[in-house]
Amino acid sequence: MKIRPFRGKQPVFGQAVFIDPTAVVIGDVELGDNCSVWPQTVIRGDMHRIRIGARTSIQDGSVLHITHAGPFNPDGYPLQIGDDVTVGHKVLLHGCSVGSRVLIGMGSIVMDGAVIQDEVILGAGSLVPAQRTLESGYLYMGSPAKQIRPLTEKELSFFTYTAGNYVRLKDEHIAAFDAV
Repeated sequence: MKIRPFRGKQPVFGQAVFIDPTAVVIGDVELGDNCSVWPQTVIRGDMHRIRIGARTSIQDGSVLHITHAGPFNPDGYPLQIGDDVTVGHKVLLHGCSVGSRVLIGMGSIVMDGAVIQDEVILGAGSLVPAQRTLESGYLYMGSPAKQIRPLTEKELSFFTYTAGNYVRLKDEHIAAFDAV
């Protein structure tokens, strides 16, 4: 079973969601309309909630998890992702908050309690340490991630373009599965 309940919580999906058959989605997870979850991705809401907004794409090999509530962190951290977000291949998002219209580059890691505000590009291979906030409107890169420069108008328009592109691609994949 690739999509399964845990502790009485069943994953919930909006309209026209695509989940690759090799992806795993567990527990208290909600995906908004037109989301796509690509091969070998794990979305594990087993000890806290995961909420993913509309038109968000989670690329191949990514791992999305939470921070459980316990004696060292009484409330834990859910994982929250906004609308029109592109999460690159092999990204690790752990108990963090990602705004809307964000691009997270391949191989990046975003740790517990970190916040990525709206309209941010996080360059490939970057590390966002726990509790760090990335401010809206900037490119960040590095390990740890550092603010590099303001985003250009062209980069700002890229967020909805790439989200729309992945909506079209996931629709093609849904049609291909339906044809089989």
